[in-house]
Amino acid sequence: MFARLARFVVRHPWWTIVAWLVAAVLIIAFSPKLTTESDQGDFLPSKYESVQAMQIAEKAFPQQEDTSSLIVVKRSDGKPLTAQDTAKVNEAAKSLNAHKPPTVLAVATGPQAVAPNKAVQVVTVPMKGTSMDDSEKQGDAVKQIRKDLPTLLKGSGLEAKVGGDVANFVDNEDSFNKSFEIVGIATFVLIIGLILLIFRAPLAAVLPIIVIMVTLQVSMGLIGTASKIFGFSGDDSLSTIILIVLFGIGADYYLFLMFRFRERLRAGDDKKTAMITAVERVGEVISSAAAAIAVTFLVLLLATFGVFSAWGPSLAIAVIVMGITSLTLMPALVSLLGTAVFWPSKAWKKEPKGTVSAAIGRGVGKRPALAAAASGLVLVVLALGALGFKADYDFAAGFPQDTESAQATKDMEKGFPPGLTTPVQVFIKSENGQPVSPRQLAEFSQAAKTAPGVGQVQKAIPGQDKSVARVDLVLKTNPMSNDAISLVKDDLGPAVHKAAPDGTRAYVGGPTAIFSDINAVNNRDLSVILPVAAVLIAIILALLLRSVVAPLYLVVSVLLGFAATLGSAVYVFQGGMGEAGVTFQLPIILYLFVLAIGTDYNILMTARLREEAKEGHDPRRAAALAVQHGGPTVAAAGLILAGTFSVMMLAPVSMLKQMGFSVAIGIALSAFVMSTFLVPGLTAMLGHKAWWPGHGDEPKKEVRPGDTREDFVPTGYRG
Repeated sequence: MFARLARFVVRHPWWTIVAWLVAAVLIIAFSPKLTTESDQGDFLPSKYESVQAMQIAEKAFPQQEDTSSLIVVKRSDGKPLTAQDTAKVNEAAKSLNAHKPPTVLAVATGPQAVAPNKAVQVVTVPMKGTSMDDSEKQGDAVKQIRKDLPTLLKGSGLEAKVGGDVANFVDNEDSFNKSFEIVGIATFVLIIGLILLIFRAPLAAVLPIIVIMVTLQVSMGLIGTASKIFGFSGDDSLSTIILIVLFGIGADYYLFLMFRFRERLRAGDDKKTAMITAVERVGEVISSAAAAIAVTFLVLLLATFGVFSAWGPSLAIAVIVMGITSLTLMPALVSLLGTAVFWPSKAWKKEPKGTVSAAIGRGVGKRPALAAAASGLVLVVLALGALGFKADYDFAAGFPQDTESAQATKDMEKGFPPGLTTPVQVFIKSENGQPVSPRQLAEFSQAAKTAPGVGQVQKAIPGQDKSVARVDLVLKTNPMSNDAISLVKDDLGPAVHKAAPDGTRAYVGGPTAIFSDINAVNNRDLSVILPVAAVLIAIILALLLRSVVAPLYLVVSVLLGFAATLGSAVYVFQGGMGEAGVTFQLPIILYLFVLAIGTDYNILMTARLREEAKEGHDPRRAAALAVQHGGPTVAAAGLILAGTFSVMMLAPVSMLKQMGFSVAIGIALSAFVMSTFLVPGLTAMLGHKAWWPGHGDEPKKEVRPGDTREDFVPTGYRG
């Protein structure tokens, strides 16, 4: 199959290129765009209480804010606020309210907004809107308020800072933009630089970037079409994830192809024969790797969290398109260029002597048990760290703390509980449709004051539908902390349900409750996704290798690598840096980039092990040659992908640093520990048993003097 495909693409390169260009133009021009959502709560199933609370709020409180900011006012000299000070703040709030932008619902304050210790007074600024346009208008409103406040408070001895969700976004938008700008530029520089270093040829370095960018546009068009047909939408991060995935696997498949192409040129093949042989040899590897990754992504359809189930088909489409590109467009372009792709370097003509990969290969071949045991021990020790994993949902804590919004939060906490910025919203709903009475609300509010973790109970607000009322509970702790999320799930939620007056039911909502439910959903999804993905990867490997044994230890090694990567993050960030936890998105990110993409390297190395065995080598010699010839490809691909993610550590945002470090470590473990030592070591130890019940290692030809391999054993060696 791959031989026929290779011959057609290489012998008719212009037909292939033109066909690709026509298809790309049609898909990009006429495909709809993928729709995205930004609210994490929108992706939770309706059976979760926080979602039910949100649905009640939408009906009973149609004017309820979608987000908010707050103004924190204090005296410049640090003394308690006086009656004159609070009067001035009230006056400023009225002035702001009189000229409020359309997105602002109100600018309000009052006696209840003055801290009991008089340290600060808070002015709330609730806002409406969830679209990107609304976000921009909300940001403009915050900027306008910040501009007006100095004039309104001039000469009063008061100073004000604007904080809250919108202000936090405004302050950190530049950090995010600069982060992605740095990461984007560094990624291009790194990929081009490393490929340039490997091949010493500018054309070879630029070619994959161009092809991957075309593939990205085609993929996004197909994903947009699929989203309309099957009715799914992604979140704001999906396009970035698709870009990273395509650069990761695109660079991998390009290197798989180019290293084998160069190897065949060195063996004396002409450019077309070399490319045909390269596609024939790595075609099965690339198609199997792409299939394994696509299937791994499609397993996300089993997730109950909507973000993940939307990622699945989108990423699978992107991977399949990249796999097709790698076996058609890339070979067509390189076959046209021939050896000119390596210009001006002449290094492609000579086989390096005494290379590091050859030395590592000899070591693995001589002592496979030691290689497998040492590498396995490293992974196990790192994996133990995963037992201490704690999910962190506090995005704000990971941003720079010298911004105005961060300082506003610190000032606010001098007089109010930390939970004032994001209260837990409790909706009291009558079970018989009758209005909720003031007595019932007073009864509930009194009981809620003694509920676990509650620092303040705010005045009940009747809904437009009188059978519903809202009571906000202000937590004593940071509402986005692990402690607060656990508190709502384990203690506060049950206490609130118990405190609901007779004839009513309490629904716990708000961001803390939403993240509490997301925590439960994440745990459920990973417990389903990981085993199913492992089984499907094993099936694909079994079909590729015609073996049952090899896929078993390959899948175990991949899962061990996943755990080792998560454990490394726990050791570094929770242990070494003393952070409260690791970003809650990390396990699924590692699933996408370490478990899925890391499988590429195992497939490449195992296919090479089988190929060397079929050349007539005994298991140890096959392992040595596989590492010698496959090792540089794995090392180059792993270095580029790990380097790409490590660039994220330059970002000033903790979440991006954690993701960058963790994925870089995971890819490095996959490439330099699993694929280079563990898998070849285990395969050499098992010998012919690794390919049971098939005959994947059965020599395909008799070895004769003068062949390019040395130290062959007689044909038919079964190990």
